[in-house]
Amino acid sequence: MRKKPVLVTGSTGYVGGRLIPQLLASGYRVRALGRSKTKIKALPWASHPRLEIAQADVLDYDALKKAVLGCWSAFYLVHSMNPRHTDFSEADRKAAQNMAVAAEESGLERIIYLGGLGDEKDSLSKHLLSRIEVARILQSGTVPITFLRAAMILGSGSVSFEILRYLVERLPVLITPRWVRNPVQPIAIRNVLNYLEGCLEHNETLGQTFDIGGPDVLTYQNLMAIYAEEAGLAKRLIIPVPAFTPKLSSHWIHFVTPIPSYIARPLAEGLSNPVVCKENRIRAIIQQELLNCRTTVKKSLRKIQNTCTEACIKSSGTLRPPECVHLSDAPYAGGTIIELGYRIRIQASPKAVWTPISRIGGQTGWYFANSLWKVRGAIDRLFGGIGLRKERSHPLEFKKGDRVDFFRVLNVKAPYLLQLMGEMRFPGEATMEFNLVPRKEAVTELEQVSRFIPKGFSGLLYWYTLYPVHQYVFIGMLKGIAKAVEKPVTKGPNRFTPAHLDVCSPNPGET
Repeated sequence: MRKKPVLVTGSTGYVGGRLIPQLLASGYRVRALGRSKTKIKALPWASHPRLEIAQADVLDYDALKKAVLGCWSAFYLVHSMNPRHTDFSEADRKAAQNMAVAAEESGLERIIYLGGLGDEKDSLSKHLLSRIEVARILQSGTVPITFLRAAMILGSGSVSFEILRYLVERLPVLITPRWVRNPVQPIAIRNVLNYLEGCLEHNETLGQTFDIGGPDVLTYQNLMAIYAEEAGLAKRLIIPVPAFTPKLSSHWIHFVTPIPSYIARPLAEGLSNPVVCKENRIRAIIQQELLNCRTTVKKSLRKIQNTCTEACIKSSGTLRPPECVHLSDAPYAGGTIIELGYRIRIQASPKAVWTPISRIGGQTGWYFANSLWKVRGAIDRLFGGIGLRKERSHPLEFKKGDRVDFFRVLNVKAPYLLQLMGEMRFPGEATMEFNLVPRKEAVTELEQVSRFIPKGFSGLLYWYTLYPVHQYVFIGMLKGIAKAVEKPVTKGPNRFTPAHLDVCSPNPGET
């Protein structure tokens, strides 16, 4: 393994943020390049001993050249499709020119560039034409370029995948452009990463252009059907409409999903082009198992977002699977996670506040609106659920896996944390969490957070229909718990979660 580092531009983006931990795990030294050192340092792999951090904007030639110096190879994974640039094509053009010159003057041995499928003669969208132009500019220098051309990349966090996710989950009937019947050859993100890494290890890829795709050639309509089946949703009715232009498509995507229009429009325009590999030479050079679309969607749909986020925060050494939602992913990545949380401060120790929480459920009840809990249990029972069991494995203690009425204990760390998972019948997945945080002057802050991952439109309808009830009950529960502690309340209850739909981490401007 070489002593010099590999440069990864776009290190906090969708592909770069997944490629870096894979390279580190393979033994490479890596220099992560981004516009913000602070943002890079917040990522789980930032403290790795073989990682260097460089701050530079690719539009700033002097800063870029300084970042490139001392590296032997570079991955070029940036684009300018963000609100910072009124003309992303011009910004991409300048950035590519800077990279080509900096690479030549710094003595790089190779550049590996990930772009999009398509030929100029096919009347490509502005976005795909810009990707091809970037490749041409990079290839005009003396440093050998490996150009990988991919169609739709499948995996949680990918813009194309997230558009698919939100459209299918939120709309039982989809009015779509005619391009939903265009052929496409998607590729799983883990296969993309393996191809990128493999280009470092196979010199026969130097100076070559390769199409990369998965084993399936299908239509977007087929892909929507696969997603609905794997997500356990009812079959979606898809109605292609000839008058649905790319501009209208982008506005519709912006309205129905959290994807901003400045991203949706160039992608919608690009989807109007059939994108299928015209050659598969790279498969003989870099051999791997290519995941089909159904398997990739299944992996991407695993509800591991919360587990991954916790690993990001608590274990900088954790290398997560590429389908997992990363902290650096865009705000819309991972689907809809609705969060409602309140907190209250009580003049008591965590142990004193924990006492009534440890008795929750069973014969004690929920400290507020017990009649509403009974009604909810009766409705659940009516629709074939378990109902309100009034059941505790132990009246005063919790263990992981214990039943608590129609909840089950996911995690418990007395006297600071209790996580419960709902086992009621509803269109989605729900958790409830109690956090106890010691504050100054013998005060404990008690947080109660409910999280809900809706399943389809019915899940959203369920949550927002009962939204006022949830607010009423949660505030009342905190007051009831505080009353049971028999100590003064110094502040609250106050809401501390944001009043918006999706709870994710922002990631503007890189891919």
